[in-house]
Amino acid sequence: MNLPFKALADPTRRKIIMLLKDGDLTAGEIAEHFNMTKPSISHHLNILKQADLVSDERKGQNIYYSLNTTVFQELINWFLKL
Repeated sequence: MNLPFKALADPTRRKIIMLLKDGDLTAGEIAEHFNMTKPSISHHLNILKQADLVSDERKGQNIYYSLNTTVFQELINWFLKL
């Protein structure tokens, strides 16, 4: 459970999560919302994937990122038990 908290500690990753709550996006679409390089965005996406907060799926030439809502439900349940 510790990995999701570490992943969410970064404001950039929290903003990526907020963008994905409205629907799936490609890395390029996500990068348009930031003033940083695409490799930096990829790094943040990889951390979110390792924490199981985000999943990716190839559709043709693009990779689409989406929220893993199951993990968020687990986090909410954990908070409610406190």
